[in-house]
Amino acid sequence: MSSASASSPAGPPQPGRRQRLRARWADRHALPRFGLWLLSRGVILLGACGALYVLDGLLIGWANAYDVMIGITSPAAVRHQWCAWPLSLTGWAAVPAVIGSAAGYVITEQIHAHHAREMDDVLAELRRLAAPPPPPSPPPGSGA
Repeated sequence: MSSASASSPAGPPQPGRRQRLRARWADRHALPRFGLWLLSRGVILLGACGALYVLDGLLIGWANAYDVMIGITSPAAVRHQWCAWPLSLTGWAAVPAVIGSAAGYVITEQIHAHHAREMDDVLAELRRLAAPPPPPSPPPGSGA
Protein backbone atom coordinates (compact mmCIF):
# COMPACT_ATOMS: atom_id res chain seq x y z
CA MET A 1 0.00 0.00 0.00
CA SER A 2 1.44 3.37 -0.96
CA SER A 3 1.59 6.28 1.43
CA ALA A 4 -0.23 8.64 -0.99
CA SER A 5 -3.34 6.49 -1.17
CA ALA A 6 -3.39 5.91 2.60
CA SER A 7 -3.13 9.62 3.48
CA SER A 8 -5.69 11.08 1.05
CA PRO A 9 -9.36 10.18 1.41
CA ALA A 10 -11.16 8.94 -1.66
CA GLY A 11 -13.55 11.58 -2.92
CA PRO A 12 -15.44 12.24 -6.11
CA PRO A 13 -13.28 12.71 -9.19
CA GLN A 14 -12.43 16.26 -10.18
CA PRO A 15 -14.49 17.55 -13.11
CA GLY A 16 -12.72 17.60 -16.43
CA ARG A 17 -12.09 20.65 -18.60
CA ARG A 18 -15.22 20.01 -20.64
CA GLN A 19 -17.47 19.86 -17.56
CA ARG A 20 -15.90 23.02 -16.13
CA LEU A 21 -16.44 24.90 -19.41
CA ARG A 22 -20.03 23.67 -19.60
CA ALA A 23 -20.66 24.84 -16.02
CA ARG A 24 -19.12 28.25 -16.73
CA TRP A 25 -21.28 28.63 -19.85
CA ALA A 26 -24.39 27.72 -17.83
CA ASP A 27 -23.46 30.37 -15.23
CA ARG A 28 -23.46 33.15 -17.81
CA HIS A 29 -27.03 34.08 -16.83
CA ALA A 30 -25.68 35.33 -13.49
CA LEU A 31 -23.88 38.13 -15.35
CA PRO A 32 -25.34 41.62 -15.65
CA ARG A 33 -27.55 42.16 -18.71
CA PHE A 34 -24.83 43.88 -20.70
CA GLY A 35 -22.30 41.16 -19.94
CA LEU A 36 -24.78 38.51 -21.01
CA TRP A 37 -25.57 40.39 -24.22
CA LEU A 38 -21.86 40.78 -24.95
CA LEU A 39 -21.27 37.05 -24.56
CA SER A 40 -24.34 35.91 -26.46
CA ARG A 41 -25.06 38.38 -29.26
CA GLY A 42 -22.27 40.92 -29.03
CA VAL A 43 -19.60 38.38 -29.92
CA ILE A 44 -21.48 37.53 -33.11
CA LEU A 45 -21.89 41.20 -34.07
CA LEU A 46 -18.30 42.11 -33.27
CA GLY A 47 -17.05 38.99 -35.06
CA ALA A 48 -19.04 39.86 -38.18
CA CYS A 49 -17.70 43.44 -38.12
CA GLY A 50 -14.16 42.14 -37.65
CA ALA A 51 -14.51 39.60 -40.47
CA LEU A 52 -15.87 42.29 -42.80
CA TYR A 53 -12.98 44.58 -41.92
CA VAL A 54 -10.42 41.80 -42.52
CA LEU A 55 -12.03 40.93 -45.88
CA ASP A 56 -11.92 44.56 -46.96
CA GLY A 57 -8.40 44.97 -45.64
CA LEU A 58 -7.21 42.08 -47.77
CA LEU A 59 -9.09 43.27 -50.90
CA ILE A 60 -8.73 47.06 -50.86
CA GLY A 61 -5.87 47.54 -48.41
CA TRP A 62 -5.86 48.18 -44.69
CA ALA A 63 -5.66 51.97 -44.90
CA ASN A 64 -8.50 52.13 -47.42
CA ALA A 65 -10.62 49.75 -45.33
CA TYR A 66 -10.10 51.94 -42.28
CA ASP A 67 -10.93 55.09 -44.24
CA VAL A 68 -14.09 53.51 -45.67
CA MET A 69 -15.19 52.23 -42.27
CA ILE A 70 -14.90 55.58 -40.49
CA GLY A 71 -16.31 57.54 -43.43
CA ILE A 72 -13.25 59.40 -44.72
CA THR A 73 -13.37 57.67 -48.10
CA SER A 74 -16.53 56.88 -50.01
CA PRO A 75 -17.08 53.19 -50.77
CA ALA A 76 -17.70 54.25 -54.37
CA ALA A 77 -14.10 55.48 -54.62
CA VAL A 78 -12.45 52.08 -53.98
CA ARG A 79 -11.91 49.19 -56.35
CA HIS A 80 -14.08 46.44 -54.76
CA GLN A 81 -17.28 48.29 -54.05
CA TRP A 82 -19.30 45.13 -53.36
CA CYS A 83 -17.51 44.65 -50.06
CA ALA A 84 -16.81 48.31 -49.28
CA TRP A 85 -20.48 49.28 -49.03
CA PRO A 86 -21.31 46.81 -46.22
CA LEU A 87 -18.16 47.92 -44.38
CA SER A 88 -19.18 51.54 -44.74
CA LEU A 89 -22.69 50.83 -43.43
CA THR A 90 -21.20 48.87 -40.54
CA GLY A 91 -18.91 51.73 -39.64
CA TRP A 92 -21.70 54.26 -40.01
CA ALA A 93 -24.49 52.44 -38.15
CA ALA A 94 -23.51 49.28 -36.28
CA VAL A 95 -20.34 50.38 -34.49
CA PRO A 96 -21.81 53.65 -33.09
CA ALA A 97 -24.97 51.79 -32.07
CA VAL A 98 -23.01 49.22 -30.06
CA ILE A 99 -20.81 51.87 -28.44
CA GLY A 100 -23.82 54.06 -27.65
CA SER A 101 -25.81 51.20 -26.17
CA ALA A 102 -22.85 50.16 -24.02
CA ALA A 103 -22.44 53.70 -22.72
CA GLY A 104 -26.18 54.03 -22.11
CA TYR A 105 -26.26 50.77 -20.19
CA VAL A 106 -23.32 51.74 -17.98
CA ILE A 107 -24.86 55.15 -17.23
CA THR A 108 -28.26 53.58 -16.46
CA GLU A 109 -26.68 51.09 -14.07
CA GLN A 110 -24.88 53.90 -12.26
CA ILE A 111 -28.11 55.88 -11.93
CA HIS A 112 -29.96 52.84 -10.56
CA ALA A 113 -27.14 52.17 -8.09
CA HIS A 114 -27.56 55.67 -6.66
CA HIS A 115 -31.38 55.46 -6.53
CA ALA A 116 -31.54 52.19 -4.63
CA ARG A 117 -33.49 53.59 -1.65
CA GLU A 118 -37.25 53.34 -1.46
CA MET A 119 -39.28 56.53 -1.42
CA ASP A 120 -40.88 55.63 1.93
CA ASP A 121 -37.44 55.31 3.53
CA VAL A 122 -36.41 58.71 2.20
CA LEU A 123 -39.64 60.35 3.42
CA ALA A 124 -39.30 58.77 6.87
CA GLU A 125 -35.76 60.07 7.16
CA LEU A 126 -36.84 63.56 6.07
CA ARG A 127 -39.66 63.55 8.64
CA ARG A 128 -37.22 62.47 11.35
CA LEU A 129 -34.82 65.26 10.40
CA ALA A 130 -37.64 67.85 10.26
CA ALA A 131 -39.10 66.89 13.66
CA PRO A 132 -38.33 69.27 16.52
CA PRO A 133 -35.46 68.12 18.71
CA PRO A 134 -36.36 66.42 22.00
CA PRO A 135 -36.09 68.54 25.17
CA PRO A 136 -32.68 68.52 26.78
CA SER A 137 -32.21 66.03 29.57
CA PRO A 138 -31.29 67.40 33.02
CA PRO A 139 -27.62 67.21 33.91
CA PRO A 140 -26.66 64.33 36.18
CA GLY A 141 -26.63 65.12 39.85
CA SER A 142 -29.18 67.98 39.63
CA GLY A 143 -32.12 66.87 41.77
CA ALA A 144 -34.68 67.31 39.01
